Amino acid sequence: MGAWELLLVGVVLLLGLGGVLVPGAPGPWLVWAAVLWWSFEDPGALSWGVLVGATGTLLLAQVIRWRLPPRRLRSSGATPRMAVYAGLGALLGFFVVPVLGAIPGYLGGAYLAERLRLGGHGEAMASVRAVMRRGGTSVLVELFACLLIAGAWLGAVLWG
Repeated sequence: MGAWELLLVGVVLLLGLGGVLVPGAPGPWLVWAAVLWWSFEDPGALSWGVLVGATGTLLLAQVIRWRLPPRRLRSSGATPRMAVYAGLGALLGFFVVPVLGAIPGYLGGAYLAERLRLGGHGEAMASVRAVMRRGGTSVLVELFACLLIAGAWLGAVLWG
């Protein structure tokens, strides 16, 4: 697989990660489709293993999401700015503290957005708690699963 094709797969993965944060966008499907495309173009044990792992990870994430309360983020006061901050925080946290840093990064990004919007610590904490209870947790589960898949793909491309 050439460098341009790998770059395109990476762009589709990034679009999928962004799509997780947008209500109604097929983010996990884009992430899975990018890995599927890569594994068909560069067949091998490693690429098929990443595809199988991606499929299992997304299925597990869907099972976990079904067990959580339904998404009602608009009624909780979540803003698009909060989604962007939380997503960037999760992405940054994923690489600063490998893998597990996505969770505190997500929460920290959401808190930062609310702190800037509302001004105070107490109001920001209350808002983040409300958002996480109303569906922010399901977004975090999907985003974490997609970050794991993107990280596995990146690791396989760089070291595989």
